[in-house]
Amino acid sequence: MPLPPRSTPRRPAAKPAGPRRQPKAPPAEPRLLLFNKPFDVLTQFSDGEGRATLKDFIAMPGVYPAGRLDRDSEGLLLLTNDGQLQARIADPRHKLPKTYWVQVEGEPSAEQIQRLRDGVELNDGPTLPAQARLLDEPQLWPRNPPVRFRKSVPTSWLELIIKEGRNRQVRRMTAAVGLPTLRLVRVRIGDWTLDGLEPGQWKEVDPRR
Repeated sequence: MPLPPRSTPRRPAAKPAGPRRQPKAPPAEPRLLLFNKPFDVLTQFSDGEGRATLKDFIAMPGVYPAGRLDRDSEGLLLLTNDGQLQARIADPRHKLPKTYWVQVEGEPSAEQIQRLRDGVELNDGPTLPAQARLLDEPQLWPRNPPVRFRKSVPTSWLELIIKEGRNRQVRRMTAAVGLPTLRLVRVRIGDWTLDGLEPGQWKEVDPRR
């Protein structure tokens, strides 16, 4: 008997060519902005309640705050587009020192200042030791609105340097030793300072220094 003819194997249909992958854009150059945040401004770029935000002062896309500064605090805020730099600035594990000038109610005693230096027991645990000293009244811009004072109670200024970043930490530290904070201004983060910046102003600096 004759053998049956062999069937020719079918080649699989060619898959339609998909869209060509676009080459990845080169990473953006790291940028770092120093901003003097005014009182009553949120450290975010949007707010559903109509409050003042960073968008009212900074028109540069792609940057975001490296750390926070409370709405009722003033002073230095850093913004960057670089995630590694943001972590180095904001992550408490790096222990980047932050310097605050703090106007408090009362006249600090040597014992109260030493307690701040030694570390203060807060409801979320003890703080790390800090640098604390009395400060002559600094030459700062007027706050808007002005601080409310009690005429019968004197006020004083402290310089406080901490290496943590807990929520409202400086205010809680001074309150814990009996010195309520009236005004709080951050003037330095690491080597970056407020020098030359009025409230609401910002400048770009070299992030690699």
